[in-house]
Amino acid sequence: MTAAHGPSAAHPLRFVGFVGNHNASEIIPRQGPVVDRDYIETVAKAHELGGFDSVLQAFHADAPDSLQVSQHITSVTDRLGVLIAHRPGFQAPTILARQLATLDQLSRGRVAINVITGAERGELARDGNTVDDKDDRYARTSEFLDIVRAEWTSEVPFDYRGRFYQVEKAFSQVKPYNPSGIPVWIAGASPAAVEVAGRHADTYAVWGETHDQVRELLGRVRAAVARAGRPQPAFSLSLRPILADTEEAAWAKAEAIYEKAKALLDKTGFSRGALPNNEGARRLLAIADGAADQGYRHDKRLWTAIAALTGAKGNSTSLVGTPDQVADALLDYYDLGVTTFLIRGFDPLPDAIAYGRELLPRVRRLVAERHRAHAVAAE
Repeated sequence: MTAAHGPSAAHPLRFVGFVGNHNASEIIPRQGPVVDRDYIETVAKAHELGGFDSVLQAFHADAPDSLQVSQHITSVTDRLGVLIAHRPGFQAPTILARQLATLDQLSRGRVAINVITGAERGELARDGNTVDDKDDRYARTSEFLDIVRAEWTSEVPFDYRGRFYQVEKAFSQVKPYNPSGIPVWIAGASPAAVEVAGRHADTYAVWGETHDQVRELLGRVRAAVARAGRPQPAFSLSLRPILADTEEAAWAKAEAIYEKAKALLDKTGFSRGALPNNEGARRLLAIADGAADQGYRHDKRLWTAIAALTGAKGNSTSLVGTPDQVADALLDYYDLGVTTFLIRGFDPLPDAIAYGRELLPRVRRLVAERHRAHAVAAE
């Protein structure tokens, strides 16, 4: 770990989980109502009790509203943060800024926003997208965030004139709870996405890729941030850990998950379909499709079979092994500069409980030991 590229005290170790609107995954056809209040509350509380820092609420054009679900999560927990996915371009940035700041005040600073620009034309069209060019959509996202941040920080009314947004004398009485503001997360591996991240990301999120892929992408983002003259962001990595008492049992569990997911494709809606338009999914498929002959295994224990099966729809790669082995594998990414791990399981509630009991404490202990060793070396 080098001073230039390793983690620093500016970005503490964090764990982000996932709370769906109902019980479902690649191996679980949807159970319960579309908005399953009891399930949402139970999974949120399991994450809080397990020591997670926050939980993600996803955004889809046909799904319940992530902002309202997040508000409910903060009302039934005491300290758990919410990472609210939002797709720019379909709601006025001034209005969203006030909504987020209001919830941030009510929850005493537990809000973050995950900005999802989106690449799938059909998904975007459901909400009436009028900007087909992907680079233009990222340009729109950049303007959107300009205005959102101005609403959060400006002490006087402001004007904004852009290609996509124009406001006159915009102003918000409500500001974020903390002086540092509401953290903005950005993902995307295309050149346009990386440039927007350089201008706006407090946390930059990547899928669970190989070490070489993560190293290359983080290098591009660091360069974009430096060009923008901003402090380096935190980096987040998304994975689906598969744990068992022995390594053999963990790989057997992974294979059983694959076979069950394959058998349920028609019921769960995770069929692969056409080649995805977003660069992040294409990067995952580039390694997944070429690894069938080696059991979809990379580096120490990165497993890409589910990504290959589903077309890399979202967070779909895993680290497989005992809790000690997976914790050690996470430390390899930590040494590349990743300080936030966004993890969720294929059986969401039991896996979240297992992560809180078996995985998070081990990773925190390893990181503390790593920092103590570096402190001794520095002395």
